[in-house]
Amino acid sequence: MSSRKIKKKVMALLARADLSDTLAQIREMPPHDVTHSLFSAIARSEEIIRWHAVTCMGITVARLAAEDMEKARVVIRRLLWSLNDESGGIGWGAPESLAEIMTRHEGLAREYINMLTSYMREDGEEMWQEGNFLEHEGLQRGLLWGIGRLAGKRRDLLRQQDITANLLAYLPANDAAVRGLAARSLGRLQADNAVPPLQSLVADTAALRLYEDERLKTISVGELARQALDRLNAREQRP
Repeated sequence: MSSRKIKKKVMALLARADLSDTLAQIREMPPHDVTHSLFSAIARSEEIIRWHAVTCMGITVARLAAEDMEKARVVIRRLLWSLNDESGGIGWGAPESLAEIMTRHEGLAREYINMLTSYMREDGEEMWQEGNFLEHEGLQRGLLWGIGRLAGKRRDLLRQQDITANLLAYLPANDAAVRGLAARSLGRLQADNAVPPLQSLVADTAALRLYEDERLKTISVGELARQALDRLNAREQRP
């Protein structure tokens, strides 16, 4: 099948509401061929296509890593490059895809998690203070969604990155999605010192779209803050 036909088929599959059937068919296709099509899909404006593509990117690159780790690294590096100013693009979908890949493959997470968290940090004067802060709110949303997603599976690795202060800095953001996703990430990371700032967001009624458990929903910033606080309270109550 030509690359054009593969891309057309992949796009049609991603547009389906039933992701389980899409994943079943994607898994039957060569990982390398699928990945090429997914790079276009993660940047699409249609929510369902974009988010299904992020899920498929994670699964497909994890498959690729099982076959050939270096080929998987090439995909990671391409995603990282898309977030570089010199790439000439914006990098839509890259932070989410990087996080999804790392969620599904521990080896790649251990190699590249520091790069993902660097997008939350400004450059410092010291050599070790290397940051690649993303200023675009759209990219910040993707990054914070990714941190929350990754915290559900790789919490210990993320905690080693010492990102709580970075996440707290997003809570006063003007963008509702940035505030809400930062709150969600703090709860999943079990950041105990986040309780007071999270409490200040409980009454925030601003709404955002959230992709969770492979489904899209609308939720308020306040509800995400409450969920984060519930996680922290549950942790404190454990014997």
